[in-house]
Amino acid sequence: MRIAAAPLWLAATNCYVVSAGPGAPAVIVDAPPDAPGVFELVRRSGGTPQALLLTHAHLDHVGGAGAVAAEFGISTSLHPDDRWLTDDLPAQVRLLMGFDDLTGAYAGADRYEALGDGDVLELAGLRFRVLHTPGHTPGHCCFWLEEEGVLFSGDHLFAGSIGRTDLPGGDYGTLLRSLAERVVPLPPATHVLPGHGPATTLARELASNPFLQALYP
Repeated sequence: MRIAAAPLWLAATNCYVVSAGPGAPAVIVDAPPDAPGVFELVRRSGGTPQALLLTHAHLDHVGGAGAVAAEFGISTSLHPDDRWLTDDLPAQVRLLMGFDDLTGAYAGADRYEALGDGDVLELAGLRFRVLHTPGHTPGHCCFWLEEEGVLFSGDHLFAGSIGRTDLPGGDYGTLLRSLAERVVPLPPATHVLPGHGPATTLARELASNPFLQALYP
């Protein structure tokens, strides 16, 4: 398996291109509002995009979805509980970044395939299991490659931290329950690839992340 990654846009959002190898079909995980950056990452990966999976619908993860889907002619998947967040992406610029959107360039996809908890997506020769992990947003999802031991955790779990819950739709208690029920039971050796910051492992987070340790005082 090959995973190419790059932190893109103002929020340094990690975009991933996952494939079985160079030149093979690929899956893009999240599309920050830097479509040229996503295109360059795809080029460097050597993969051929087959689908776009969105962990959640905050602007820094979906602001490039429309351009990316159109460029490659691929489907875009999002949990329906986050669909409301895509209705006014420029408003998210003001909320998340603290300034007015002067470009009007941020656009979601025209259509979203619905993700559901427990769905197994057979894409690019890989099996992505959808883990619905609300808390950061109502429809947040992580994507687990069980055979490869990799979890794309979006803004649910970070190295040393967890996602913020002070934005509309966020809920701290719900996020902790999602961690306890959906993520903590995964194999400790699981490689965690978050939406921001460095990669980690579940074992490392269980041993040192104060939010995970608080689950089991």
